[in-house]
Amino acid sequence: MSDLTAEMVQRGRGPSSEEVARRRSMSRDLRSARERLTSTSGLERAFDFELMRLYAQYRADAAIPLVLFAITLAAASTIWIDPVTAGLGCGGVLIALTVTTAACQRFLRREASSVSLKRWRRIFVLGEILQSTTWALMIPLTVEDARTFALFGLVVVAAVVTMLAATVPLAAICALVPLTLAALSLLVDAQGSHTIPLVLMAVGSQVFFAGLGRRLYASAVAALQSRAEKDAIFAELEQAKANSDEARRRAEEANLAKSSFLATMSHELRTPLNAILGFSEVMKNEIFGTHAAPAYQEYSTDIHDSGMHLLNLINEILDLSRVEAGRYDLNEEAVTLASAVEEAQHMMALRARGKSQTIRVHVDDSMPRLWADERALRQIVLNVLSNAVKFTPQGGEITVKVGWTSSGGQYLSVKDSGPGIPEDEIGTVLTSFGRGSLAIKTAEQGSGLGLPIVKGLVDLHGGGFQLKSKPREGTEVIVTFPASRVMDTLAAVDLNPAKFASEAKPAQKRERREAA
Repeated sequence: MSDLTAEMVQRGRGPSSEEVARRRSMSRDLRSARERLTSTSGLERAFDFELMRLYAQYRADAAIPLVLFAITLAAASTIWIDPVTAGLGCGGVLIALTVTTAACQRFLRREASSVSLKRWRRIFVLGEILQSTTWALMIPLTVEDARTFALFGLVVVAAVVTMLAATVPLAAICALVPLTLAALSLLVDAQGSHTIPLVLMAVGSQVFFAGLGRRLYASAVAALQSRAEKDAIFAELEQAKANSDEARRRAEEANLAKSSFLATMSHELRTPLNAILGFSEVMKNEIFGTHAAPAYQEYSTDIHDSGMHLLNLINEILDLSRVEAGRYDLNEEAVTLASAVEEAQHMMALRARGKSQTIRVHVDDSMPRLWADERALRQIVLNVLSNAVKFTPQGGEITVKVGWTSSGGQYLSVKDSGPGIPEDEIGTVLTSFGRGSLAIKTAEQGSGLGLPIVKGLVDLHGGGFQLKSKPREGTEVIVTFPASRVMDTLAAVDLNPAKFASEAKPAQKRERREAA
């Protein structure tokens, strides 16, 4: 059977977050490219619709001002033409405005999914041509004395229609065509030399307005793209938040399932394990008589030692699970760090002598007690010291120091002369079941849970954990406890009974009033 590769494991876990993001980005780019290829303007359909919606909105909002402007222009034209002609021209402009405004309002009421952009673009282009034509017919172009006024009116109308139709470039260009032709028509019977420069200026201004409209169109497209990117970012953030919430929910469910599993397995494993340990100890000590074969006693010892190893492993797993789940309750009391070190040294002395190791202890006897969990403190010291004994070779030396930190706290330092840990493996040994490569070759077998449990317990006490190691130079573990846990720095508690009684009376009165 072939070996299990990292790629196969990753496929079993599903795509990574980077792969999911890459696929989402690729899908979005493909959808955008498809919409641009099927669009007549080279933009996405959403952009085309939004630009046409802006055009319709601008046109609908400008209907009343344009009506007032048409009436004003028609009234001013009566100076050179008769009122009936001016009124007819104004009426044609008003009809064109009414038709175009009605079309725009109808477009605004439609849903984006039900709109045919090509059809409505043609409608808007024809509406602009109709309006520009009626504007050009209303302006008195045939009266020689009114040509300056006519050119002024054409320029103003050109500016207005260009600004309003900028978001539909084709409509803006088509709207300028009738106005430009009307201005050029003045050159047909130009009788004064001043007419030609005025016409050229009017035509040049219309060309300028066309370029300005193009810039306005580009600005509108850039604004829409920026808004679309912002909306996409918000959507991704919301999706990421939803994914995070779902992942947190699953993690909580998995944590509950793990806790339930560990509690069940602890009971199911410890019950038969206690029987194994008890009977194997009876057989090992030959309480009911000597074994017929001496090898049976060795087998009983092996069974008992294996059972104790399994029991210790179960206890370590349960301790680590409680620490990681935040369910490890500290029973704090005044304890001495030096006494915990002394007990751990006494427990590890036999193993150290078996490997001809030397344990040197340097303790500052003037240090006060700590406010900590005694069981957790003993486990911290024992785990660190047992690791040092385990990884130190025959005839090695272990140095244990207990002293003051620069901030007024206390520290525990355990340094060995073992094989050391490469710098890139320090993170590995601090994870559950993690072991360094050199340690695997030279040390005794272990669960790899000792240091993670120590770090978790130290964190619960608000302390610090530091691991220093270099290959072939040994390892040093430093555990620090903050000054707030040193008994000398804790606030004193007044045990005066009279003070307690004086403080208790007002409290009792308040309780009686609240109860009443």
